[in-house]
Amino acid sequence: MSQKPYHDIPGTILFDAEQSRAGFHLNQFCMSLMKADNRAAFKADERGYLDQWPMTEAQKQSVLRRDWNGMLALGGNIYFTSKIAATDGLSFQQIAAIMSGVTQPEYAAMMLAGGRSIEGNRYK
Repeated sequence: MSQKPYHDIPGTILFDAEQSRAGFHLNQFCMSLMKADNRAAFKADERGYLDQWPMTEAQKQSVLRRDWNGMLALGGNIYFTSKIAATDGLSFQQIAAIMSGVTQPEYAAMMLAGGRSIEGNRYK
């Protein structure tokens, strides 16, 4: 991927056109989980279901490991990858906490207090 001026925000992966192209098949897989039959097939044989999609091996491994931040780095869109979390019975808030490295109650408290501090989270 080309270097863009907004790629230096600490802890942030921006979903732009390049990311969209890189993650197209990953995101299409995620959207397939909107159907109950597809969720059941995925839960019955995750690897087999993933192998039906022309994703990179790194993308498949990030799904199998439930590496939420890894999926985003490989082109996943949070609104699409959250379909995997829902399939696993996790809420959006739970995966946001995992991605932030805190517990769900800590994440909720942080959001109620106004979100993450901007200190250390600006352009480098």
